[in-house]
Amino acid sequence: MNQGVIDLRGDWAAPPTDAMRRAMAEAEVGDDNSHEDPTVIQLEEMSADLLGKEAALFVPSGTMGNLVSVLAQTEHGSEIIAGDRAHTVIYERGGIAALGGHPIRTVPNDRFGMLDPVQVEAAIRPENIHFPRTGLLMIENTHNLCSGTVLRPEQVDMLAGIAHEHGFPVHLDGSRIFNAAAALDAPVARLAAPFDTVTFCLSKGLAAPVGAIVVGGAATIARAREKRKLLGGAMRQAGVIAAAGIVGLEQMAERLPEDHANARRLAEGLATLPHIALDLDTVQTNIVFFEIEAPLSGEQLTAGLKASGVRFTPFGPTTFRFVTHYAIGRDDIERVLLAMKEIVA
Repeated sequence: MNQGVIDLRGDWAAPPTDAMRRAMAEAEVGDDNSHEDPTVIQLEEMSADLLGKEAALFVPSGTMGNLVSVLAQTEHGSEIIAGDRAHTVIYERGGIAALGGHPIRTVPNDRFGMLDPVQVEAAIRPENIHFPRTGLLMIENTHNLCSGTVLRPEQVDMLAGIAHEHGFPVHLDGSRIFNAAAALDAPVARLAAPFDTVTFCLSKGLAAPVGAIVVGGAATIARAREKRKLLGGAMRQAGVIAAAGIVGLEQMAERLPEDHANARRLAEGLATLPHIALDLDTVQTNIVFFEIEAPLSGEQLTAGLKASGVRFTPFGPTTFRFVTHYAIGRDDIERVLLAMKEIVA
């Protein structure tokens, strides 16, 4: 497919499709700040329907989607429970704490991204003048830092049930929830069902150039719309970018198993190489994390892959990530494996 650079840094690296570019050029537009853009409204209604929720909100990024979800559902200063490897905890600039005043209490993620229900319940604050109130539980599915692992419906039901029994909401960072649905061969609405709000990205596996969606109850989404304005995320004629999101939902979600198969082939090939360590059980969708071992160094790997036209993401001196997407074909996977064999030889 790709005879030039093979960009495995993230599924966000996939360019918009030709169908997206046409839809963007032809999009009917209006003032989204006043909720008058017909293409944005179509995208929001489609998203709410797909995920089985009352309403949806188009936001510029998944990071903003997670933040407005928290701000719309919690009182200032309440505590958020999240996994210690959650994207919101590590990679979103501390926005939940900096802008929402919310301390985060972390619970360990296991190697598959799951939180221990016993530990989640133990992290809930009792009523005490010395403690912040627990305001929200946040879960991630698929789980980025656990190599794209998937939480099953019964697992998310259990975790959400604990929060709801204690009277506070649950948010899903579902940046790649369509990958999770594809891996489980389950309706995406089933995975979203136990959550009060869900954020998913249009700019990951769905290949749109920009944007994310928050879905939830109508009153919650109305508050989230206010918080989007507060954060500077309100847009004007946003239909030109929403149009690409519609194409992503209509055309790209069903082909995600192809990305998963390519990631699996890549992981299985890497697992046969010397000085490479990875956990094949965690390669369930389109993300492959691996470790390098001496005498191979990060500098050698980086230089070798760069010379072969392969782009990727380092996550530390010895930890690296490859992510597949629609612009990566099986021939590209074989090219990467050949380059890796030459580097480790």
